[in-house]
Amino acid sequence: MAALPVYRWRLAPDGYATRRQLRAAGLRPGGQDVAAQLERPRRRRGPLVAYLYRVDLAKPVRPMTPGRRAALAKANRARRICPRCRTDAGYVIPSSLGTCVPCDSPSTPARSA
Repeated sequence: MAALPVYRWRLAPDGYATRRQLRAAGLRPGGQDVAAQLERPRRRRGPLVAYLYRVDLAKPVRPMTPGRRAALAKANRARRICPRCRTDAGYVIPSSLGTCVPCDSPSTPARSA
């Protein structure tokens, strides 16, 4: 098993990119293995590690199809519906609360459906 080349933070050679950098350029790793890694040293803990992929082997991001766009819109709409009062909260309901803010706070009366 070959070891990955390790580069210091901000010193990676051209031709390598992280997943976020690939995505910003409209690319994706496309099934390739990690080609190298970056390490950013920290004082009291282990180093931060970022994996690098080769840009020349990256593939373009798959386009959003109408079906995928509709499914995503439906899922996001469901995250806005309060399970208690069944109204659209106007924002994504935090998973820590589980309900909209008016239903969660006892001092504010809950909305009537």
